[in-house]
Amino acid sequence: MPPPEHLNWLVQGEPLRTGEGKTVTILEFQHQPDNAVLSAWARHFRQHYCSDDDIDVLRAGTEHSRSEFLKNLVFPNTTKPGPSIRSGDFAEILVCDFLEYSMNHWVPRGRFAEKATPNESVKGTDIIGLFLSPTGNSIEDTLTTFEVKAQLRAGKPQARLQVAVDDAAKDKVRQAYTLLAMKRKAHMQGDNARVALVERFQAKPDRPFIEQTGAAAVLNNHAFDAELIATTTTASHPPGSSVLLLVIRGEDLMTLAHSLFERAADEA
Repeated sequence: MPPPEHLNWLVQGEPLRTGEGKTVTILEFQHQPDNAVLSAWARHFRQHYCSDDDIDVLRAGTEHSRSEFLKNLVFPNTTKPGPSIRSGDFAEILVCDFLEYSMNHWVPRGRFAEKATPNESVKGTDIIGLFLSPTGNSIEDTLTTFEVKAQLRAGKPQARLQVAVDDAAKDKVRQAYTLLAMKRKAHMQGDNARVALVERFQAKPDRPFIEQTGAAAVLNNHAFDAELIATTTTASHPPGSSVLLLVIRGEDLMTLAHSLFERAADEA
């Protein structure tokens, strides 16, 4: 499938170097008031929470319209802690899109539909993606995880990338559980190809592959501080481990996130 058009708004910025000499990839999210692109993005966004094919079945008996059902029972709402959950979800989905369409991984997207209540974060590894090498050389197959933190509002810059790095160090412990959950869901859906794909990454000693750990921060431009980002350290990770550092920055991202949730509900 071609990448969603909103990813065309991701523009490569000047990379940063940390004090450890590691490269931080900087992407500028130059979003535009393009209704066609925003509508397509809103539909793509909505599917993470509830398939369009399922909305009418699930809302039956609630007396809610489609929009009301999504706003009241599915999406994080606009009162605390809803906005912070919206912020985190928006950032995670955007990084999922980057990992899938720019780094060519398969990224399962069912996490948000499995929330017990809308105003809660999803437990476990934020993002996991699987890549099979097109060369057929299995040792080039890659498993990539990402931890994502957000600061979508303007304000004093916070060390969100550092928090993502430190949380990413815990992903190795959670990885086996996440892979099992992915495999179980694929099996329940009768998707044997995905079952086999996950299985390929469940026993590294027997079937070696590349592992990458990613840490990402999605930041309002006014919360972007190059000097603070350059202080990020990967000391919490084992020596020699591969840690990908990513920052996505953009203007007025919290307003964009709220408008995307509104559009996703109203256009359902």
